[in-house]
Amino acid sequence: MLDSDLAEMYQVEIRVINQAVKRNMERFPINFYFQLVSAEWDSLRSQFVTFEQGKGKHRKYLPYAFTEQGVAMLSAVLRSDVAVQVSVQIIQAFVIMRKTIGQLQGVIHRLEGIEMKQLHTDNKLELLFKALEKDIVPKQGIFFEGQLFDALVFACDLIKLAKSSIELVDNYVDETTLLLLSKRTKGVSCKVHTRIREALKNDLEKHNKQYPAIELIENRGSHDRFLIIDDVKLYHFGASLKDLGAKCFAFSRMDDLLADFNTYFLKKENN
Repeated sequence: MLDSDLAEMYQVEIRVINQAVKRNMERFPINFYFQLVSAEWDSLRSQFVTFEQGKGKHRKYLPYAFTEQGVAMLSAVLRSDVAVQVSVQIIQAFVIMRKTIGQLQGVIHRLEGIEMKQLHTDNKLELLFKALEKDIVPKQGIFFEGQLFDALVFACDLIKLAKSSIELVDNYVDETTLLLLSKRTKGVSCKVHTRIREALKNDLEKHNKQYPAIELIENRGSHDRFLIIDDVKLYHFGASLKDLGAKCFAFSRMDDLLADFNTYFLKKENN
């Protein structure tokens, strides 16, 4: 605000304002007030009609401009009634603001606590999602001829998913299949429904001496290959586990048919 506007507001003459500032220079640093240069003063007069009407038109000295801090400080050094009232109101306003901020501190602290809890929750959820992603296996898909390693990794991931049990229905089991099943988690039982040949029996005997035992069950009533995980997941394969990736094959998950599938094999075993 210009000194002329402040003089009108505080109901004093401009010279009184200038004298008050000079007597209290230590209270008015450079960021509290400054004197306009000629270009700034000319620009102001060209923009405001009030100056053209005579207000400040014939000033002998360039005016001073006061910042927000300067306006407040000026109210403290002037002795007019209005200045005293403004000074009192400013102090009262600061006291009210301090009380309000003090009351808000509790709210701010609570919000910061909620924000930190939210951050921790987000971190935990991110870790949970990453952990879940490791256990997510596609429900269906195709491996093309030559994708030997990709198919092997896929089969290993399925085996490692098991938490309690694995059942494999595959009439062409050999030592490669037994090695794949040996990657299951400790404590996971395993049954293999297959055509039991002498060579397979010999391989299984050696396997069971080194790894958790696999139980063989004679099966001649199934053409396709199935893998049951924890009695809740049923996967169908278009190729034997020992041949995955050697030729193009598809796989699909069909949990909805698991009950019918178990009923069928239970009858076969009883017969």
